[in-house]
Amino acid sequence: MSSPENKKLIELLWKNYPGPSDYEKMKDKVDKMRSNFVQATSNFCSPAEGVSVDALEVDGIPAEWLTGPGADEDRVLLYLHGGGYVIGSVATHRGLTSALAKAANCRVLALDYRLAPEHPYPAAVEDATRAYRWLLSQGIDAGKIAIAGDSAGGGLTLATLLNLKDAGDPLPAAAIPISPWTDMEGSGDSMKTKVDQDPMVEPGGLMGMARLYMGDHTDYRTPTASPLHGDYGGLPPMLIQVGELETLLDDATRVAARAEAAGVDVTLEVWNEMVHVWHLFAPMVPEGRQAIKSIGEFIKSKTN
Repeated sequence: MSSPENKKLIELLWKNYPGPSDYEKMKDKVDKMRSNFVQATSNFCSPAEGVSVDALEVDGIPAEWLTGPGADEDRVLLYLHGGGYVIGSVATHRGLTSALAKAANCRVLALDYRLAPEHPYPAAVEDATRAYRWLLSQGIDAGKIAIAGDSAGGGLTLATLLNLKDAGDPLPAAAIPISPWTDMEGSGDSMKTKVDQDPMVEPGGLMGMARLYMGDHTDYRTPTASPLHGDYGGLPPMLIQVGELETLLDDATRVAARAEAAGVDVTLEVWNEMVHVWHLFAPMVPEGRQAIKSIGEFIKSKTN
């Protein structure tokens, strides 16, 4: 049984559930979608106590460092925010990234990668790859770096790993995809079986975002767009967290199975009665704080 606070959150989310989305209408409402997301996350985006936030540019890409008190600055988490590759920013996720900085006792580099439809695939992958290489250029050892992200950022975490591997770059020590979106075709059974349980990710809206992100690129199975179809051999240890109620549940479980079959050290956590990226609601929901703590311990164990 989940906490009373989580049950209240789910009730609140259902009250604000937008219902089925129409792509043709969605593509004309991107600005409104972005402002709505800012408003929806406004109560959860304040930085955690004691965490400093410093803006910078990473090879021309806006970003910010988040550093908690006494952090081991030699260890870095590169964080890629969610939002369907269309919405979201380092600001909307600052509550989560700052909490991760404290939980992992490391610096977090949060990246404002380019968004669709202005910058369709592969812009996000290019930016995340550049940010990782920038960290290496700053003298940070690959074995001291982890990459994490939620939702689209979780998929982007995996896409970045695949891109780095294909290019022959040294890989980071660990990866943490949170409620990852890994299949641009939406072919998982949970896209149907969980639709009446998930108050956050509606399949029609998700597929609309896929079309906005993919633009003129017609192969939705390209691994750096849909990491579900990637070759996971040689990738670093992964912690994958996903909620039981998510329409994206199978995006996580299928990737975990594929990676494990390729010999990757995979820890899959399916959290009972949790919604999509419940971590964002950690100030309200104790399970969010517990999941962040679990991520922090995983990062520390792999980057020390």
